[in-house]
Amino acid sequence: MKQLLNYEAAVEWIHSRLRLGIKPGLMRMNHLLKELGNPHQRQKTVHIGGTNGKGSTVTYLRNMLQEAGYTVGTFTSPYFERFNERISINGTPVSDEDLTFLVEKIKPVAERMENSEWGPPSEFEVITAMSFYYFAEMKPVDLVLYEVGLGGRLDSTNVITPLISVIASIGMDHMQFLGNRIEDIAYEKAGIIKDKVPVISGVHQPEARKVLDEKALEMGSQLVQLDKDFSAKRTALLDKGERFEYQSPLLHDVFEISMIGNHQINNAALAIMVVELLEKTCEMKIGVENIRRGLKKATWPGRMEAMSDTLDIYIDGAHNPEGVAALVKTIKERFLHKNVAVLFSALHDKELKPMINHLEDAADSIAFTTFDFPRVASVEELYAVSSHPNKIAVDDWKAYLKDKLAIMQDDDVLFITGSLYFLSEVKPLLLPLLENYRKK
Repeated sequence: MKQLLNYEAAVEWIHSRLRLGIKPGLMRMNHLLKELGNPHQRQKTVHIGGTNGKGSTVTYLRNMLQEAGYTVGTFTSPYFERFNERISINGTPVSDEDLTFLVEKIKPVAERMENSEWGPPSEFEVITAMSFYYFAEMKPVDLVLYEVGLGGRLDSTNVITPLISVIASIGMDHMQFLGNRIEDIAYEKAGIIKDKVPVISGVHQPEARKVLDEKALEMGSQLVQLDKDFSAKRTALLDKGERFEYQSPLLHDVFEISMIGNHQINNAALAIMVVELLEKTCEMKIGVENIRRGLKKATWPGRMEAMSDTLDIYIDGAHNPEGVAALVKTIKERFLHKNVAVLFSALHDKELKPMINHLEDAADSIAFTTFDFPRVASVEELYAVSSHPNKIAVDDWKAYLKDKLAIMQDDDVLFITGSLYFLSEVKPLLLPLLENYRKK
């Protein structure tokens, strides 16, 4: 088939759907997929939701399955460096050519829906549909790991009936869509629990657990709860990761991960339990050594990612209060003997005050900045929220980073955190700066 679009035009068309905003609900999605032949019904999937930890859980699970010889598709959001990352096979993003083909396949259907009773599909609905078609028709795989976009119950990924559902965590985020109480958010997340499909939970709040318990009982689904039915306890802080003891009724062993933080131990434990259930219910073969190697290899960009071997610089996409709390806990565990500097930027519809208050508890100095993105908080807005005695407003974060690298000492550590969209702009600029620093 001769392609009418080029890659740039294809991506531009997808992004043009952003004007339609977020459109919760499944009617449009079901119609769009029906027009495409219901590709979502022809693949084996695991569905992974939660406020934080989804991406890390996906990458742990993918790496373990790959080590066992399986071909694994992933659908994740947002992308970090390049749009194609959102649809990947064994960690390799969809090619420009295939992505362009997918747009040409879906664009006419989306345009026919413009004046229909369903209305036009949103950007996220289009991308989700593209992934379903890709994994079912173009590049079939053994298993696809689907990360929930927002919430769960009304998210466009929630048309699948997975082999296993996972709810990694529940926290206060996207409250304008999901509600202001932890119980309301838990109700939306619990919407991915399907009839008689096992669900694995890393949720810790009692009131949220109660909601999941009730939903699992209603659906006749086995609920497997971290710290109740299986556990993971840190045994050592490693220079480049964590060592932990994992225990379940069928597996008791010690594993290592290359990502930092106790929350990453929990995410790894959720992924191991998925592997256990896949072995038990789906006759997949994933040995302990596959688990061990997969966990050790797994990395996820923008999550406590060390940017340099010579300077202590980390980027971490802590974009809600729970994410910031996890970052602060890691700082206190590992870096309290250092001079801790933070560069922070966030979207203004986030819970800014609790995020900034958490950061102030661990930072010796904190710099607030902004970047070019819809809904971004201004420097002034962030600065005004903070009461830190050593705070600065940074209009030009690029100049700030150059100056900071020039003066960093052995006892300094810099955390660049907040919006993942901000980090995706920072990383490609920071890497060549660090390369030049190494050459000096």
